[in-house]
Amino acid sequence: MSSTAAQGEAVAETPQARGIDMKFEIAVIPVSDVDRAKAFYSKLGWRLDADFAAGDDFRVIQFTPPGSAASIIFGKNVTAAAPGSAQGLYLIVSDLEAARTELIGRGVEVGEVFHGGDAHAGPDEPYLFGRRRVSGPDPAHGSYRSFASFKDPDGNGWLFQEVTARLPGRVEADTSFASAGELAAALWRAALAHGEHEKKIGKHDDNWPVWYADYMVREQAGKELPS
Repeated sequence: MSSTAAQGEAVAETPQARGIDMKFEIAVIPVSDVDRAKAFYSKLGWRLDADFAAGDDFRVIQFTPPGSAASIIFGKNVTAAAPGSAQGLYLIVSDLEAARTELIGRGVEVGEVFHGGDAHAGPDEPYLFGRRRVSGPDPAHGSYRSFASFKDPDGNGWLFQEVTARLPGRVEADTSFASAGELAAALWRAALAHGEHEKKIGKHDDNWPVWYADYMVREQAGKELPS
């Protein structure tokens, strides 16, 4: 069975009737030094939501990445997992180079951009769907295919993944953007595409708001883009 066929079947098998909302909200990050971890995640520019303590035996800190509906927590006696054991934590961005540049500007060490090659990965490369890391962005600049990684002081591993168009079935009819930055990035992509559209038709497109809206909804839904 081809991967395309498998993907098509997965989409087809997704139940259409919506049940009770189940919103994924928290991932627990095991750390050894709570204050050091707090300083690191503050440096990333993430929002500090909580820092609660109960005596000397319990403390929990919550951070939320910009535009994210989910948060992380860490602290003292929050988890029995070994510090640094959280790996493959994905941060989805619409512009990988911009996200990487921002963190480097904040003093965070971020690895080079890479993509998954054709060869199978070794045991030290478990987070690329079985493919070996290849330096540089995906040659076709395909959505979901380019990455960059960084670690917190304990070695918990994070991955930026560039997603510019969602796979079919991933976006519901009430398409929305998680942040003003995400909306702005989508508008820039639509503007560039619309410029090519006007070159193709050889004139100004008076109906550009409708074209923009159609482009942005199709892009998020993973459908064929207007030309």
